[in-house]
Amino acid sequence: MSLVAGSLLTGAFLSNRPLLPYLSFPPPPPQKHSMPFSWPAFLLIAVSVMLCVAPFLVRIISSARNTGHRTTIAAMFPSWGWLGVIVMLVSWVLAWNRFAWFEPFQEHTFAPIWLGYILTINALTARRTGGQCMLLNRTRYFFALFPLSAIFWWSFEFINRFVGNWYYVGVHEFGGWHYFFFASLSFSTVLPAVLGTAEWLQSFPSLSAGLGRFIRLTVPRFQMLPGFLMIAGVFGFIALGMKPQPLFFLAWLMPLLLILALQAYVGEWRTFVDLAAGDWRRLWLLALSGLICGLFWEMWNAKSLAHWEYAVPYVQRFEIFKMPVLGYAGYIPFGIICGLFADFILAPQRWGCQAEWARMTGLRSTPGRLSKNSDRNEGTTD
Repeated sequence: MSLVAGSLLTGAFLSNRPLLPYLSFPPPPPQKHSMPFSWPAFLLIAVSVMLCVAPFLVRIISSARNTGHRTTIAAMFPSWGWLGVIVMLVSWVLAWNRFAWFEPFQEHTFAPIWLGYILTINALTARRTGGQCMLLNRTRYFFALFPLSAIFWWSFEFINRFVGNWYYVGVHEFGGWHYFFFASLSFSTVLPAVLGTAEWLQSFPSLSAGLGRFIRLTVPRFQMLPGFLMIAGVFGFIALGMKPQPLFFLAWLMPLLLILALQAYVGEWRTFVDLAAGDWRRLWLLALSGLICGLFWEMWNAKSLAHWEYAVPYVQRFEIFKMPVLGYAGYIPFGIICGLFADFILAPQRWGCQAEWARMTGLRSTPGRLSKNSDRNEGTTD
């Protein structure tokens, strides 16, 4: 976080902008200004996203046609899962209506909805996998995600001080401590939701069919890669601080570079080993889980009293709920960032769940070689 903040503030300083507004708390009311809609920029971003995603979709579709059927180990939907469903649905009704008796709590429906979602997605995973899920089998890890998630999303709130892509409505009368507490409570649900969704998607092998043996990334002078990624991330954030409007998309790309660099510096090469062997399954499922959660975030946000709205440069048009359609592309790298950040901070071996983590995520047991479980899962479908 300090590296990101320092880089952004350096960029703002080099642009001769005052730094104090970026450090004030609570955040000042938003100044809604962004670059006007541009068809060339819209088409450029749209084509770039399609070029990145299309090879994966083609590979999955072509591989799924040639795979066999794998029997899912099903279990009963757990009773605590029904609690999650009830909490989620009741909170949804309360969020989208304006009951007079609920008025004192109307602004605080975000966290209950997502707590219900988190319970529900873990229950769905348990049902798909015969009773296995993050909540039950990696409990310490699961609960550690909540405070970590709050810190994680506060860093994106700071980045948004510069780019101004979203702003909150209905919260500016909050005092400092009030704002910090309830915002942190809501932010604490981000990582458990995204990673819980990714774990559920893992139980559907057809969603990543063919990606276990896909494009292999070979990097010359591999030992120089961490330094290169770190330098690129830092200079990317400095550039974002200098020109936040035209370079707004860097807010979703530069964190990925920094996390990969930090992983490599501490000797966690899991992601690099996967990509060198052509295994894109986990990154794909993390990206897909980010997009799925993004759709739910935007849907539940649309009619809530306290909500956020967007002012995205060049592409603020064709909204789905309150998000411009191309804005959803940001959830793709965001899902990957969520997973890699949790990996970096909460390494499985430090939380007593290394074996369970490997079993649930299908990761390799040794660098450069697929485990038997991973080999068996590749090329199957649900």
